[in-house]
Amino acid sequence: MPKLKTRKAAAKRFRKTGSGKIARRKAFKNHLLQHKSPLRKRRLSKTAIVNERDAENVELMLPYL
Repeated sequence: MPKLKTRKAAAKRFRKTGSGKIARRKAFKNHLLQHKSPLRKRRLSKTAIVNERDAENVELMLPYL
């Protein structure tokens, strides 16, 4: 059986937490920040957990995570 390849784009975006869930960054914090409130920007800085319906697809992309 050959080795499975990791999708490098996914490897740069996701990581596994201590409990085994998959963490991701939130969107909308790259540019055009001047009109967003400080509270909104602070909330967008935090990491989020990938939804359980999407987690199966992410795990297929990252076989050795």
